[in-house]
Amino acid sequence: MIRVKLDVKLAERKMSLNELSEIVGITPANLSVLKNEKGKAIRFSTLNALCQALDCQPGDLLEYIADNES
Repeated sequence: MIRVKLDVKLAERKMSLNELSEIVGITPANLSVLKNEKGKAIRFSTLNALCQALDCQPGDLLEYIADNES
């Protein structure tokens, strides 16, 4: 599973979802889908814009967590 750590980066930067939305040109609703891990995919252009706005690397926003298969 891929975990999106957008909420962590926003907290570190003391930035709101609405502020980020204005900077990257993505609606707050679409950013909320990413933040709440409801999205199925992310475009590289979106990831690039987020990294630029938050001054981070893709690995700062995405984390792989192994699925526990029993």
